[in-house]
Amino acid sequence: MQSDPFEYLQNAGNHPDTWLLVAGPTAIFAIVAIIVAVYVKIRRARTQRILEVEYNLTQKDSVVASKGSPVQSSVTPPETSAKPASSTSASSTSASSTSASSTSASSTSQVLASDDISEIKEQDLQSWIGRLRGGLSRTREAFAGGLGLLFVSGAKIDDSMLERIHEVLYRADVGVKASDRLVLGLRQKLAGQTVDWPSVKDTLSELGEGIFTESIRPVNWPSEGLFVVLIVGVNGVGKTTTIGKLAARFKAEGKKVMLCAADTYRAAAIEQLMIWGERNNVPVIKQHHGADPAAVAFDGVHAGKARGMDVLIIDTAGRLHNKSELMAELSKINTAIGKGFAGAPHETWIVVDATTGQNAVQQVRAFSEVTKVTGIVVTKLDGTAKGGVIIGLADQFKIPIRYIGVGEKSADLRAFAGGDFMRGLLDR
Repeated sequence: MQSDPFEYLQNAGNHPDTWLLVAGPTAIFAIVAIIVAVYVKIRRARTQRILEVEYNLTQKDSVVASKGSPVQSSVTPPETSAKPASSTSASSTSASSTSASSTSASSTSQVLASDDISEIKEQDLQSWIGRLRGGLSRTREAFAGGLGLLFVSGAKIDDSMLERIHEVLYRADVGVKASDRLVLGLRQKLAGQTVDWPSVKDTLSELGEGIFTESIRPVNWPSEGLFVVLIVGVNGVGKTTTIGKLAARFKAEGKKVMLCAADTYRAAAIEQLMIWGERNNVPVIKQHHGADPAAVAFDGVHAGKARGMDVLIIDTAGRLHNKSELMAELSKINTAIGKGFAGAPHETWIVVDATTGQNAVQQVRAFSEVTKVTGIVVTKLDGTAKGGVIIGLADQFKIPIRYIGVGEKSADLRAFAGGDFMRGLLDR
């Protein structure tokens, strides 16, 4: 036995077990710290890349003087890290949100209407029809091009021909049910006849317009006061960009517009919306990354009413991996908006990407199960041969197609008209 009870402690440093007790936890702590540091660095780099893309887009379509002389855009890339709000109250959030437009407010002389807004104001129906036809070129090749080959020198509408027509429609992503309906319409109107392609085009156009007519519903604009629209959709479909384009279009119509960044989960979602706010010179209500989306939406409604806005567009998270979680979140947001403004949101629009084809159908179905979708916005029609999915969406869900996008500019997003779409699709 040791004579001195403190001798062990005095010589502890010489015992291997002591070093293991100290070195083990220290090593584990160091490894965890390194992993966290690498994760933070990677996330910040990814966020910065996203912001640079948005910033380059903003610089490309920078504001110009009313006489047409270009000026240097005053928009600067925001910081990649968001500062937490000190409070979630309406007053503190509104004060925080004004930072999105503080640059514009401090340099009023440099605030000019953007190219996109000016182009929207000047755009007439004919120029839009031209954009639409150009944007639908790949879809038209798959849809009308494939069908036209069946009637090069005329053909009889019999069972064999109807089956071949159905195959072309299905391949053009019209969908099974909508293809069945179009083929049935051709059978009823043209069965047994020998017809040429122009007459078939006319009949298909009429049938397609009939499908779109069934889904027409007027937008639920309130008779007075703030119009609140909730935007939903999965990540990657162009949701934030669509919100920016909608803001430009509403502003071009003379409305006072406000945006609300209730997608507080996706990296850089708030910053991207702020860039669109500065680009269109509209205020953005926001909180810090990870804040309660319902609280942000509630503050957005209060701010929109207090500032006398005409339109409030609320962005939401695009998660769909857990329907119960999504349902709970959207339900909470809707409840919060309703408490802030009875009857709101007046509309809930889902954004879908035309390049996903029938995947868009699955997205609309999934969101329709968790919230009342009142409109569909279809983007990226210019980059796909799958634009025929619009017909399937309208036929299956009877939800109005509110807007379609056929290009990068805000002027390339416009209210949907079934007749214009079918004429562009069939080259009539």
